Amino acid sequence: MPLLNKVRTAVSGGSGGDTATRSLSRLRSALTLFFALDGFLFAGWVVRIPAVKQQTGASAGDLGLALLGVSAGAVITMTLTGRLCRRYGAHAVTVVTAVLLSLSIALPALTRSPLALGLVLLVFGAAYGGINVAMNSAAVDLVAALRRPVMPGFHAAFSLGGMVGAGLGGLLAGSLSPTAHLLGLTVAGLALTAAAGPVLLRHPSPALPEALPAPSRPGDSGPRAAGARRTVLVFGVIALCTAYGEGALADWGALHLAQDLHAHPGVAAAGYSVFALTMTAGRLSGTALLERLGQTRTLVAGGATAAAGMLLGALAPSVWAALLGFAVTGLGLANIFPVAVARAGAVAGPGGVATASTLGYGGMLLGPPTIGLLADRFSLPAALTTVAVLAAGAAVLGHRARNAGASPRS
Repeated sequence: MPLLNKVRTAVSGGSGGDTATRSLSRLRSALTLFFALDGFLFAGWVVRIPAVKQQTGASAGDLGLALLGVSAGAVITMTLTGRLCRRYGAHAVTVVTAVLLSLSIALPALTRSPLALGLVLLVFGAAYGGINVAMNSAAVDLVAALRRPVMPGFHAAFSLGGMVGAGLGGLLAGSLSPTAHLLGLTVAGLALTAAAGPVLLRHPSPALPEALPAPSRPGDSGPRAAGARRTVLVFGVIALCTAYGEGALADWGALHLAQDLHAHPGVAAAGYSVFALTMTAGRLSGTALLERLGQTRTLVAGGATAAAGMLLGALAPSVWAALLGFAVTGLGLANIFPVAVARAGAVAGPGGVATASTLGYGGMLLGPPTIGLLADRFSLPAALTTVAVLAAGAAVLGHRARNAGASPRS
């Protein structure tokens, strides 16, 4: 396998290092583009949900049921994509699922009933779940080859893509129909896949065999395999704790500012934007932070920071203090999910990435309805403190799992 030989030479400082470095650099750029594309396409769909709801004549309840199609499709596919990555390679699966995601994003705008919308969203969710597992699996392999903790940079690209997609979608919403907008996203997605896909397809996974333990497969048995499964579950729960906070703030942050703190509608709407901006900033600086602190300290510090920030955001008596709390929460949560997925992948390969991603996605789904139920029973500020509790739990779990799947800088 010539690429692996070149990578080994490059790591050891021998001849051929420039060629291997260029190959890895191209792979990193192409994979970063796929992360950005994923966030861009998903955000572009989200901003057109109100228009699609209107054209399908869906009630709020009908729309809620239809949107479950995204969740169901994603969860089902995430559980299967790890096996596909082991069989066909994470690079090939990333490219195929990117094509499917680009094609399926146009379908919601072509529907005229809630039932049809739910069915096409099942397809869209399947592609979305598949590309998330595949590209994270490819990123885990590349991180191992580079021997640098660059996983947060990929997730920063996802966040930036989402911000661009949402901003562009908001600007186009008044002048373009949902059909024209989503078809435009299909063209853009296919074009970007055509540009970056060949780089992934030309090169196999660059992971060094000695860098990763043998993945734990479903049929494996024995203490080592059982320990690997437990470790993956721990990091999956850490990812869940992080995604719970993201989902909760996305759906309830603005309402808390408006309803409980009587913020102006524009200021209330900025609540999630502040959170998203600091999360993106945290991920952009995540590699430097991981190199300085290591993975365990980053998990513990991030969870503790997010817990403190969310307590301030939920319980502060003023709007600006709450916004500061949201900003601190974004910084704290920024790198927990990328580190958790990377550690799960280091322990169990694509199957570990699939398990951790599925649990993390489950947290994003669990957060909003849990906050709603608790808000009805107690109050919205009290309900939002559960984000702080889970962030603190992620810090504790991260410390307890400090020696699991450890890297030299864990």
